[in-house]
Amino acid sequence: MKDGFTSHVGWMAGLGMVVLAILGWAVDWPFVLALPLAGLLVWWAFSRLDLFLMVVVAWVPLSVNLGEFGWTSMGWYVPTEPMLFGLLVLFVARMLSGQTPHASLLRHPATWVILTGFVWMGLTILPSSHAIVSLKAWIARAWFIGAFYFLLAEWFRSSPQARHRFLSLLLIPLCVVVGYTLLRHSGYGFSKAAGHWVMKPFFKDHTSYGAVLAMMIPPVVAMVWRQTQSSFSKVMWSLGLAWLVLGTILSFTRAAWVSLAAVAGLWVLMKLGVKLKSAVACGLVALGLLFLSFDALVIQLERNKQDSSDDLAQHVESISNVSSDDSNLERLNRWSCAWAMFQAKPVWGFGPGTYQFEYAPFQTSSLRTRISTNNADLGNAHSEYLGPLAEQGLFGLIAFLGLLLVTCHLGFKLHRVLVNPEERRLAMGLFLGLMTYFVHGILNNYLDTDKASAPFWGFLALLVVMDIQAQNSSKSVEEIATP
Repeated sequence: MKDGFTSHVGWMAGLGMVVLAILGWAVDWPFVLALPLAGLLVWWAFSRLDLFLMVVVAWVPLSVNLGEFGWTSMGWYVPTEPMLFGLLVLFVARMLSGQTPHASLLRHPATWVILTGFVWMGLTILPSSHAIVSLKAWIARAWFIGAFYFLLAEWFRSSPQARHRFLSLLLIPLCVVVGYTLLRHSGYGFSKAAGHWVMKPFFKDHTSYGAVLAMMIPPVVAMVWRQTQSSFSKVMWSLGLAWLVLGTILSFTRAAWVSLAAVAGLWVLMKLGVKLKSAVACGLVALGLLFLSFDALVIQLERNKQDSSDDLAQHVESISNVSSDDSNLERLNRWSCAWAMFQAKPVWGFGPGTYQFEYAPFQTSSLRTRISTNNADLGNAHSEYLGPLAEQGLFGLIAFLGLLLVTCHLGFKLHRVLVNPEERRLAMGLFLGLMTYFVHGILNNYLDTDKASAPFWGFLALLVVMDIQAQNSSKSVEEIATP
């Protein structure tokens, strides 16, 4: 009876969509033509949530910020963020009706770290200097986590093909954006200056564009080396990889290049059998030596006078220029402000999303640059570490560091315990993709956008599901072996 009722409703909905489409065409109301598609998406949200999620993921690289066109001051990315808000409402409704995520997902340490950071972020709204701004930032984080972590994890858990489809749904439209960007860039001779904005309106600047491209490269490399795929699939993944690499090079995003070099080194260490404890110990020793020799290092860096350039070799050399490169100097200015803001409010911070409205008084004349401003219109703390520190206090930084540690634990663990070489290779690709963002996060922060949030939370969700499945397989083997 239920199947028959669903079938009848589906036919009625389909007929209604056809009527609306004909009406929109007949009376020349273009907006009416979108109603059938909207109706289909609403229908999928309730009857085929997996299809709705696939549509959202595919739209992420192609979404545009309305603020770029001056149509609204809200800065919403459409069509994804309205769809994500709808998914959040649906997710909460499912939770209230008892349809909670699988118990194994809720018990996983990564989920606990994510939820702890999310709860603390919500608590810091109360003493926020801009409560409405902080509430909006918290709700946005809620729909990113709800859709790209919890709902995607359920999809990955229920469908073995979902993991490959997810990567395809991100890669194909992202390649379209790369093609669009390269075509526009070619009209300006692939100059560095034009490379800062030719990806608009899909990405707000070259740094966010480069960060997402770098994040996608490691898992796409893993997909290229899959053995159980057709020659056609292998060629298509290889072309996608080449396209991403070309886009990353011509993005002139130095942080993206650094992040890929860093994860290449991490991959070598993992292949050599270095354990996580040893890697963390080496990292702490390196940080200690850096701290002890900080003054000498700064003197050495100030000798570098190479500014960013159209020449790729010179552009790489400019990465360490802290004497005349405005981009590098402005980061130091923003970081100094974030540290001063933390010192002013070390426990609660100024509130999520408030950095850009509060940092101006904390600027010092010695660190201001030609691109410094007192207006809240030129970005944030330029760090996924210092941003939470200024906005959510010490525990905001601890929460993000906890996310880094649990991700590292997952990556090293799965590389060790997964038996299937293709699954181990995919886990490695996802882990290294996440690590590009953690490295990139030292210099920039984009988890308040759908562009970075979809791969970041999606990769983490897939690693968690692979970890849960590996644990279940291990338990099954132990039960069989036990007489």
